[in-house]
Amino acid sequence: MTITLSNDEQSPHILVLGMGGTIAGLAPSPESNPLFYQAGQVNVGDLLTNIEKALPEGLKIVSRQVANINSSNLSEALLTQLGDLVRSSLANTALIGIVVTHGTDTIEETSLFLHATCGKYAGKLSKRIVLTGAMLPSNAPGADGPSNLINAIRWVSKPVDQCPGGVFAVFAGNVCMARDLAKRHSSELNAPLRDSPCSPLDSISQSWLDGVKAIQAVPGDDLPIPREQAWPWVEILTSHVGARSETIQNCLSPGVEGLVISGTGQGGFSNVWKEPLDKAIADGIALVRSTRAGAGIVRPDLPEKDTVGCMASGSLSAPKARIALQLAINAAKEKVVNTKNLQWQDFFVMQTLQTKSSS
Repeated sequence: MTITLSNDEQSPHILVLGMGGTIAGLAPSPESNPLFYQAGQVNVGDLLTNIEKALPEGLKIVSRQVANINSSNLSEALLTQLGDLVRSSLANTALIGIVVTHGTDTIEETSLFLHATCGKYAGKLSKRIVLTGAMLPSNAPGADGPSNLINAIRWVSKPVDQCPGGVFAVFAGNVCMARDLAKRHSSELNAPLRDSPCSPLDSISQSWLDGVKAIQAVPGDDLPIPREQAWPWVEILTSHVGARSETIQNCLSPGVEGLVISGTGQGGFSNVWKEPLDKAIADGIALVRSTRAGAGIVRPDLPEKDTVGCMASGSLSAPKARIALQLAINAAKEKVVNTKNLQWQDFFVMQTLQTKSSS
C-alpha cells in the first residue's frame, strides 16, 4: 500500500488508526442500559478530540479511519488493509508509534496478526504498535474508552530505554504483549486482559521488560501479509459430547486448506473424529489442536501421540491458532525465508515459540 504523506506526517507524530468497536459505540439510553448499544458509530478523530485536554502538550497525533465496524464483522480483507497500512507507516522516519482502536470481540486475533506480521519490524525500528478498545460505549457513564486511549498513547510515546519496540495492548491501566491478549469475560472492564500476563502501566518490572526482549530475540522473521483474496480457508471445529464423524466430512468443502480443533482439556477430541481427521491430513489438510478450556498450554503428543501432520497450538487460543495457521500456510506458498523449502509447520512453530511456555 502506498501512502502519500500529509504535512502532519512529515514531522514527529503518533498515528491513531480507528477500526470501530465498542470504544466508538453509542448507546441510545446510556443511563438505563449502556450494554445495549451499536458499535462503530464515532469517528476516531472525534474520540481523540474528546481526550485532547488530557494529552501531553506538543504531542502531534494523526488519525485515520480504517474501518468503523462491530469487530464481530472483522474480515480478512480488513486485516490485510490494516497490516499494509501499519507496515507502510512504520517506515516513515517521522512516526513515533501507532495506536489501533479496536472492538474487543476479535481484538486478540488482530493482535496476533500484527504481532506475527509487523512485530519484528517494529522491534527493529524501536517503535511500538499498541492496540486498545473499550467494554462500554463512548457515551456510557464511566466509559472506559477515553482512559484506555490516553494510556495507549502514553505507552506508545514512552522513551525506548523504558521499553523496546513491538506490539502491545493496553486496557484498564495495564499493558501486555499483544500475542498474550485474550478476552476471557463477556462484560468486565478488564476482560481483554483477563488471564493475560500483564503489568500496570506505571510500574513495569524489569522481569516483564526482559520477557519483551526475549520475545523479540526469538529467531524468525515477520510472516508475509496475505493479499486480500489470498487468505487460506481455515475453519475452527469444537469437540463436544456426541460429536459426529460427518462433521469433519461436511466441513471439508473444496478449497478448505486447514482445520483448527478447539478440543477438550489438553486439546483432545472424540475418537469418532480420528479416522476422518487422519484422512484429511493425508489429503493435504493442515491440522492444529487447541483447547476450548480458555487458558493453558496444548503440548505436542499429549495426552496421546499426535498423528504426523497435526500440530499443537501451544498457548494460542483457537481463534489465534487459526490466524497463525493461515499466515503459516500463506508463508509456505510464498516460499519466504532465504528460499528454503519450509513447510507450513515450520512457520507455525515460529508463532508457538513466541507464546508463554507455562500456564
